Amino acid sequence: MSTPDPGPSQLVRPYALTRGRTAPTRDYPLEALVRTHLPVLDDSGLSPEERSIIDLCRQSRSVAEVAALVRIPLGVARILIGDLVDRGVVSVHVQTESDSAPDATLLERVLSGLRKL
Repeated sequence: MSTPDPGPSQLVRPYALTRGRTAPTRDYPLEALVRTHLPVLDDSGLSPEERSIIDLCRQSRSVAEVAALVRIPLGVARILIGDLVDRGVVSVHVQTESDSAPDATLLERVLSGLRKL
């Protein structure tokens, strides 16, 4: 019985993927959304993992999704995403408190609708 191929990312130590860095330059929360700026004209200096991140993030993905889908540790994903942001290849949207605060008018309409039930 053969074992499944672990893929290239699992054969390389995490510190090799990040060139020895252990902490990201920016600390993105798990739910922060990453999106690729199209088109990426020159990917010659990118690692296979960075190319995978670019391909995955053609649609917005959370930092946690990127780590899971590329099959790399979360810390490594944060470092690589930060590198791609520095290169201007991807952007990251972090939800602020004002983004998540519910609109009082909407809440009143929901409450009114619930009372009518």
